[in-house]
Amino acid sequence: MIRNKTSSFINISGLSIGIACVLMIVIYIQNELSYDKFHKDADRIFQVTLSGNMGGQEFWAGNTPPPVGKALVSNFPEIESYTRFYKARDIVARYAPNNSTEKFFTEKNIIAVDSNFLEFFGFKILEGDPATVLLKPGSVVITAEIAKKYFGNENAIGKTIVMNENKKPFTVTGVLENIPSQSSLQFDFLMPVADFPAVKQFSWSWVWQQMISYIKLRGNVKTDVASIRDLEAKFPAMVRVQAASAFRRIGKPFDEFIKKGGKWDLHLLPLTDVHLRSAGIGIPWLSHISNIKYIYIFGSIALFIIILACVNFMNLSTARSAKRAKEVGIRKVTGSTRGQLVRQFLAEAFLYSLISSMIAVILVTVLLKPFSELTGESINLNVAFTTSVWLVLIVLTILIGLLAGSYPAFYLTSFNPVSVLTGKILLRSGKGVLLIRNGLVIFQFTISTILIIGTLVVFKQLNFFRNTNMGLDKENVLVIANSNRLGNSEESFRQSISQLSSVSKASIANSIPTGNLFGDSYIPDQNVEEQVAKDVNLSSFIIDYDFIPTLKIQVLKGRNFSKDFSDSLSVVLNEEAAKQIGWKDPIGQRIQYPGGNNEWYTVVGIAKDFNVQSLQTAMTPFALFHTSSRSYDIGTSFMMVRMKPGDISNTLSKIESKWKTFVPGEPFDYNFLDASFDALYRSEQRMGSIFSIFTGLSLFIACLGLFGLSAYIAERRIKEIGVRKVLGASVPNVVTLLSKDFLKLTLIAAFIAFPIAWWWMNKWLEDFAYRININWTIFLIAGLCTLFIALLTVSFQAIKAAIANPVKSLRTE
Repeated sequence: MIRNKTSSFINISGLSIGIACVLMIVIYIQNELSYDKFHKDADRIFQVTLSGNMGGQEFWAGNTPPPVGKALVSNFPEIESYTRFYKARDIVARYAPNNSTEKFFTEKNIIAVDSNFLEFFGFKILEGDPATVLLKPGSVVITAEIAKKYFGNENAIGKTIVMNENKKPFTVTGVLENIPSQSSLQFDFLMPVADFPAVKQFSWSWVWQQMISYIKLRGNVKTDVASIRDLEAKFPAMVRVQAASAFRRIGKPFDEFIKKGGKWDLHLLPLTDVHLRSAGIGIPWLSHISNIKYIYIFGSIALFIIILACVNFMNLSTARSAKRAKEVGIRKVTGSTRGQLVRQFLAEAFLYSLISSMIAVILVTVLLKPFSELTGESINLNVAFTTSVWLVLIVLTILIGLLAGSYPAFYLTSFNPVSVLTGKILLRSGKGVLLIRNGLVIFQFTISTILIIGTLVVFKQLNFFRNTNMGLDKENVLVIANSNRLGNSEESFRQSISQLSSVSKASIANSIPTGNLFGDSYIPDQNVEEQVAKDVNLSSFIIDYDFIPTLKIQVLKGRNFSKDFSDSLSVVLNEEAAKQIGWKDPIGQRIQYPGGNNEWYTVVGIAKDFNVQSLQTAMTPFALFHTSSRSYDIGTSFMMVRMKPGDISNTLSKIESKWKTFVPGEPFDYNFLDASFDALYRSEQRMGSIFSIFTGLSLFIACLGLFGLSAYIAERRIKEIGVRKVLGASVPNVVTLLSKDFLKLTLIAAFIAFPIAWWWMNKWLEDFAYRININWTIFLIAGLCTLFIALLTVSFQAIKAAIANPVKSLRTE
C-alpha cells in the first residue's frame, strides 16, 4: 500500500464508496420491506380491494362500500374478523387548558374506525384498554405526539377536545405510542364511526366506496397465493346476493348490470404487500405507498456499483501484472509454494476490503440522515444497522476480497517461475491480459452510460409533467382549504377578496384539482337517434359561476354557468365524458343521476379536457355541476383565488388579514395549486434525485479506475513518450496517443448501453398514461457526457506525461 500509494488510494476509495452505497441501499430496501410487519397478525391480515367496470370504465380501488367486511365474515368461515376506517375531512380541534387561552389546530390525520380497530391491529397503546376505548360515541384516541401537543406533560386521559364545526366535545379515552414510520396507515386521531353520520347513512350501499376494509383470516387457513385466489373465487356469488338491493335502489339491477359488461369483484391484498405491491390499485388515504419496481431498480444499482468497485481493483491488478508476475517468479525461486502465494494475494485483497468496509461504515453513519431525508423515509442509526445489515457487510467484505483478489491469487501464481523471469509468459499472455482489462473498462462505462440515460429520462419525464398543458392554468392560484368554516359569510368573503387589486378572480367549489374526486354513475338519455352508452361513470365538482374563468378552462361548445340562466339542473362536461357517452352533438342532451333524486341534468357546455389528477393516469370523464343544483354534498368547500403576478406574499397577507376579520377563531389553511400538482410526483422526484446521486458515484468510481489505469500506462510508456518527443512529437500528439484507446473503449461501451437503457426506461415509462418518447438526443447527450468525462480523466495523466522533460525520462530509463 505504501509503495503503490496511487493504486492503493484508488482501490480503497472505490471500494469504500461502493460498499457505502450498497449498505445505504440495503438499509433502504430493508426499511421498505418491513412495512406493516410489526402488526401481531400481519401475515393473516388482508386489505379488501374492489375491481369494477361501471359505465365502461375499468378501475381497481382500495376503498370499498361499508357492508363489505360484515358480509365477508358472515359468509365465509375462513374469515375470522373485519375492521374498517373512514377518512374524516380536516377538522379544527380546540382545547382550553384550565380556562386559559384556547389552543386550536387544523388536524388532517383523523380516521373514524370500528370499535375493534386497536384489537385487530398491533398499534401499541400506552394508556387505556384497546377493547373499550372506542366503544362509546364521543370518545377519541390520540397518539403520544398529539397528547404532548395539546396537554404538555399532563395526563391526557379524561381531557376534552372540542372538534367539528358544531364544536362537539370528545373525551380522550386512550393514548397510543406514536405510529411507526413503517406503517402504511398513518393517523393522529381515532374516533368512532358512530360520530360520522355519513357512514350510517350509506351503511346499506354497495356503491358508496368511502371505507377502507380489512379482514383477518383464521389461524388454520392457508395464506399462500393459490389459497387466497381460491377464496376470492367464491366472492362473486356472495356479492351478487348481497349487493342486489343496493344496485336496484340506484336503478341498476345487478344481474342486468353484469350482463351489460359491468363488474364488481372483491379481492384480498396482503397487508404486508400494500406498501410495495399496490401499483394500479387506487388506495386513497394511506401514507407512504411506494412501488416494488424501485426496490428492483435500486437493488440493481447497488449490485452495479459494487461490481464497478471490484472491477477497478481487478483492472489495476491486471495493469500491474507484469511487476507482480516477476515478484511471483522470484518468490517461487526462493522457495515459496503456490499455496503461500495464493494466501498472500488473498490476504492483501481482504485487507483492502476490510479497510474499505470500515471506512464505508463511517460514511453511512455520517450520510444516513441526509439520505433518509432524500428518500422521504424515517431511517435512523438505531434501526439501520440490524443483524441482517451487519451480515450483509460481512458477506460483502468476504466476497469483495475473493472477487478482487482472485485474479492475482489464482492466475499470476500459476506461472512457471523460469518462464516469468525470462519474459516468455508476459509476452504470451499480454494480449489476454489486455483483452480482460479492456473488457472490464467497457463494462464499467456501459453501466455508467446506462445510469446516465436513466437519469436523463427520469428528469425529462418530470419536466414533461411540469410543463404539459393540463387544460387549466395552475400558476398563481391560491387554494384556501376548508372555506366552509366561513359559514354564511363564505360568499361575502369571496366578494371581498375579489375586490383586491392584485386578485383577478376567486371561486368556490366542493373540491379542487389534485384533491379527492367524487365519482358516481349517470345514465345518458336514450331518447336520441344515435347509439349512446347505457351508463357512464363521471367524476365531478360542484362549482360556482367563476370556477371555469378562475382556472382558465376553455369552453369549446355551449357556455359556462351564468346568472342569466337557471342552472340548478345544468351540467358542463369535458370532452372525454362526451366521447364516452357517444353524442355527436352533446349540447342540449341530458343525463340522469340515480344516486341523487333521479334528477335530469341538461348539458349546456363542453369544456376542453383538463387534468385534475397526476398525468400518470388517463384523462377522467368529468362533470361540473352548479352549486345551486345541490346534486350531492361531501361536506367540503375550497376557495381558489387567482392572483396577479407580482407581490404574491403581500397579496397573501391581505387575504389572511381579511380571513381573520371574518372568522377570527379559525385557522387560515392554504396552499398553491402548482405546489399541489408538484406533490403528485414526489416519489418520482425522489427517485430522480437518488438516481442522479448514484449515477454520479458510479461515474466517480469508474473514473477512479480509469485514472489509475491511465497513470500506470503513462508510467510504463514513459521511455516511448520520451523518444517520440525527442523525434518531434508535440504535446497534442502524445495526448492523442495515450487517450485514443480509452476513448474507443468508451464509445464501444456507449453503443452497448444504448439498447439496454432504451429497454429498461421504456419498462419504467409503461406506468404513465402521459409519457415522453425516448429520442436519439438522450443517447447522444449520454454518450457525449461519458466520452467527455473519460477524456477529462485520461487527459490529466496524458498531459502530465506529455509535458514531462524527455531527457529526464530517457536518463531514468
